[in-house]
Order: sequence, then C-alpha cells, then structure tokens
Amino acid sequence: MSETQSTPVVVADGLIKQFGRFAALRGVTGEFAAGKLYVILGDNGAGKTTLLRTIAGLAHATRGVISVLGFAHINEARSQIGYMAHPSLLYDEMSGMENLRYFSELYGIPAADVDKKCRDAINAVKLDPDLDRPVGQYSQGMRQRMSLARALLNDPKLLLLDEPFSNVDARSAAEMAVLVAQARDRGKTVFVVTHQPAQLEAYADEFIWMELGRIVDRTATRGGRQ
Repeated sequence: MSETQSTPVVVADGLIKQFGRFAALRGVTGEFAAGKLYVILGDNGAGKTTLLRTIAGLAHATRGVISVLGFAHINEARSQIGYMAHPSLLYDEMSGMENLRYFSELYGIPAADVDKKCRDAINAVKLDPDLDRPVGQYSQGMRQRMSLARALLNDPKLLLLDEPFSNVDARSAAEMAVLVAQARDRGKTVFVVTHQPAQLEAYADEFIWMELGRIVDRTATRGGRQ
C-alpha cells in the first residue's frame, strides 16, 4: 500500500459543534482513508450535514481537532475539496456554462483551461454545455446534476456531497450514483450524506451511522469498486 493510500484523508478527534446550547456534534472521532466512498446515514438532526460542513471548513468545531488532506488548517485544503450543498448554490439567472466559468475564477483555474474544464464537468453529468437556458429554468434533476458538476470542476481530491439525490427521478439518481462511484475509482475520497442509501449500496465502501451528533456505527460493505 502506498503512503498516499495509507495516510488518512480526514482525521477527527473529539469534535464538538455547538449552536448556542444545542450540540450538533458530540465528540465525533474517526479516521477516514483515501480513495473510499463513505455514505453517512442517520435521522434528521443526527449531525450529518454539520459533520460534512466541518470537514469542508464551512463550520468550525467548538472543541476538538480535525485535519483534512494532511492540513490542520482546513483553509489550506480548500482548493482540493469539492462541496455540493443540499441547496444547489447556483445562480439562477446564469446558464450552466456561465455558472461554472464564474466558479472557475473562484477556484483559480487558469483562464486557458476554463472552457475545457467547464465543458468536461457538464458533459460528465450528462448535461449540454451549449444549453443557454438560465439555470433557474432547469428541472430539479438538472439543477442537482449541475451542482455536482460544480463540485467536480476543480478536480478535487476530496468530494463532499449533501443529499445529491434529493428530488431527483430514479433514472437520474442511478446515473449520478455511477458518477460518484467513478470519482472514487479515480482515487478521490467521497463522503455522501443521504436518506437514500439504496442508491449507493452497490458502490459504497463504508456506511457511517450517526445519531444525536455521534458516530454510532461504521460498517464496511460488499460494494466498493465494481
């Protein structure tokens, strides 16, 4: 096993995240290896999204320590992270290509590479990069695909997806699940928060169960690489 494969991508030690008197995370501890597809499950309020946002550096632990991609300060890892929030976070008045061109500037993608990277990301999620319709006129399934394209745009080492199959038809959800598995097969580490574990049952390396802000079970699966 190579050093890259053996070094954990995410290491959490005693993470506590409080919002006032409410603790969304209550002592989360664990190591997560590179090149794996982790599916995070649990009821509403279990802490799934808060954990994902903490890994992404969008939420900061009240107590505890986390390192991501070897960095103790997550800001240093952000250029290597792709994050898909539950809301699409797209600009409704822009087309898909316009959205991705804008985000490519935020990622610092060289101007000479922007159009190719945007087109590749949109093609990867099986949308048309030449569609000039504003994203606000997209169906929910198309919006989810475009949001996934945005998360893939910077070719991240770590991909964090929050409810990617929400309000998506069965065929589109199945196609997106394959895309997520293919990202893992290319060596990316993927975390998916979902209420639809069946979509990833054939592909996941591990199911992580959360309850009341804690990880209560981690189960390796028979899915993984196909």
